[in-house]
Amino acid sequence: MDQIEAMRAFVAVAKENSFTGAAGRLGKSTKLVSNHVAALERRLAAQLFHRTTRSVTLTDLGTAYLERCRPLLDQFDELDDLVQDRHRALSGPIRITAPTGFGSAWLVQALAPFQTEHPAIEIDLHLTDKRVALVEEGFDLGVRIGILRDSTLRVRKLADMPLVVCAAPSYLETHGRPAHPQSLASHNCLINGDRQGPETWHFMREGEALSVRVTGNFTANMPAAVAAMAIGGLGIACSPRYAVEPALADGRLEALFEDSNAMDFGVYALYPPNRHLTARMRALIDHLAAYFGSRSSAWERRQS
Repeated sequence: MDQIEAMRAFVAVAKENSFTGAAGRLGKSTKLVSNHVAALERRLAAQLFHRTTRSVTLTDLGTAYLERCRPLLDQFDELDDLVQDRHRALSGPIRITAPTGFGSAWLVQALAPFQTEHPAIEIDLHLTDKRVALVEEGFDLGVRIGILRDSTLRVRKLADMPLVVCAAPSYLETHGRPAHPQSLASHNCLINGDRQGPETWHFMREGEALSVRVTGNFTANMPAAVAAMAIGGLGIACSPRYAVEPALADGRLEALFEDSNAMDFGVYALYPPNRHLTARMRALIDHLAAYFGSRSSAWERRQS
């Protein structure tokens, strides 16, 4: 038995939850993929999959084996790259998860030039606003916006993400323009419920940290929804720059408190601690850091 091929077959079946799907992904027959997995199970003296006529799911042992199998295959592939042509085009899959709003508006713009440069890399992007367990759900990379919670994942900060307090001209005409962050207490503030402590907004004013308790009649778990309500004149938003940038540029929103910057968020790349970084993963993370780093510098220039 070719153990490497058997391991590749096992990983493909785990990814597709199907022997037929794995065969299509690998360009092999379903029978050959099934034989590879069966041989691997015999060698390990363990059942890796629960099989029924309708589904193929990992056993507990299969899940544990998968977690260790993926990085070994990645290291094997990278070893091949070192021995063979070091300048060969990067190739292989990268599975990414990211928030819906940021992913659809900005991450895809960053990925487009990367994939143009490396067409043999297969990017599988999953956009969701639910918190995803990277290791358990088989992702190679997660992109996150905000203040990170404690995690065992490895982290690389890609860029700062300014927070902008803003409102529509129609709201400011009706309710007045707050002169100081403390004045927000008397305004209808639109709450981003996906943040930690969403009803406390933090500022830096003349080098001093300032926290303001706010209230409002609208809460949403996505910055895009909060931005849309602010554009509609319903209240004041504290939003990541990416969500309100177009509306600030065309005047639908106006930034407030030029002398009191809201505390920045960060843009982060997260990946499993026990996952060996392949050349393609390192190249992607470096690309994202350069792309968002330059955009972050542009945001900072607009604020200064």
